[in-house]
Amino acid sequence: MKIVHQILAGAALCAALAAFGADAAANWKEHCSKCHGDTGKGDTKMGKKLSIADLTDPAVQAKFTDEAAMKAMKEGIKDKSDKVAMKPIENVSEADMKALVAYVRTLKK
Repeated sequence: MKIVHQILAGAALCAALAAFGADAAANWKEHCSKCHGDTGKGDTKMGKKLSIADLTDPAVQAKFTDEAAMKAMKEGIKDKSDKVAMKPIENVSEADMKALVAYVRTLKK
């Protein structure tokens, strides 16, 4: 009986992780992919215009912390001339933003 409980607990954990990943991917698609691209390479028309870094590059990912990524999502990013380069993400919970940071980390090749 104990093994049945362990199997059920494992299945529940897998389902929860799958839902977590699906939510992060859906939020990425809705809020980020227009500029960063589906894969995070920044190879979209807008990404090229803004010279967005390739988030699949390990060197690029090493340059920012999870905290910096969270701040960028919450506050947005301005360029050197104080123009908005990235708007803050609206209507996304802090937990979902943390999931997006984790999702970005999975883009690294």
